[in-house]
Amino acid sequence: MAVPHQELFTGAKMPAIGLGTFGSDKYTPDQVAAAVIDAAEVGYRHFDCAAVYGNEAEVGTSLRHLIQNGIDREDLWITSKLWNNCHAESDVVPAFEKSLTDLKLDYLDLYLIHWPYPNYHAPKVDVSSRDPHAKPYIHENYMKTWRQLESLVQRGLVKHIGTSNMTIGKLDQVLRDAEIMPAANEMELHPHFQQPELFEYVRSKGIVPVGYSPLGSPSRPERDRTPEDTVDVEDPVILSIAERLGTSPAAVCIRWAVQRGQVPIPFSVKHSQYAESFQVATTLELTQDDMVAIAGIDKGCRLIKGQVFLWEGAAGWEDLWTD
Repeated sequence: MAVPHQELFTGAKMPAIGLGTFGSDKYTPDQVAAAVIDAAEVGYRHFDCAAVYGNEAEVGTSLRHLIQNGIDREDLWITSKLWNNCHAESDVVPAFEKSLTDLKLDYLDLYLIHWPYPNYHAPKVDVSSRDPHAKPYIHENYMKTWRQLESLVQRGLVKHIGTSNMTIGKLDQVLRDAEIMPAANEMELHPHFQQPELFEYVRSKGIVPVGYSPLGSPSRPERDRTPEDTVDVEDPVILSIAERLGTSPAAVCIRWAVQRGQVPIPFSVKHSQYAESFQVATTLELTQDDMVAIAGIDKGCRLIKGQVFLWEGAAGWEDLWTD
């Protein structure tokens, strides 16, 4: 099956569906690494990684296996991300080089600043945990980090650089001051959280929107759940479309994402799930009426709120998402 692509401003083509590798608290690095190999057999060529996921070395072993067994490196799209505790100018390049080494590659296709804040939290802490040194967004500091990413492009170690978990106001400043513009912005996107203003903004700037939690993150850690969260795959509109097409609600969410123009990166270690996601991304077609109906169920329900990154004096998690 031919994989649809999104074209970046460089002319490079990013596969329009990827496999996330955030195993949360539920799956081991070896389980995630095994899913990467099997997903490649299904047809995936895009894998979204990050240092903080704690499994890049294992995923790297899988990537090396794929390349040694006939998949051209140029046909793969590999993303990684700079974690919050490595924003200092002297830390960026070593953090990148560790990811590159762990992933057992000579270059990355995309490297993102994972969050716009250098605020750290220990693994698996409760959402009430706070970094005593946490700070709000400081653009001057962010651009110092960005300059280091630009140096990686100039050295040929990464093809594209990008942002993640950003807002329009922050991106405005980055685009004003960047020498190399972001190629992609990774953001939470699913039918109950469509972020239409930010979505259209990044597309208007030639930035590809990459959508995490495309199913509404049903496997997210318990600590990230709040009573007001809604469930995309239980929405009556999604259920009705799935029933008519003889497919699953998850499949409808994935196809909606691809057809809308974002790149979904669902995570799963279950063959049936990621195989279905790949199939519907390449074969299913929603009608215009379906797309309009799904546009109408946006609830503004942010699931990944980022509470642990808050600083002293912040009123609540909403402060992370305002300019």
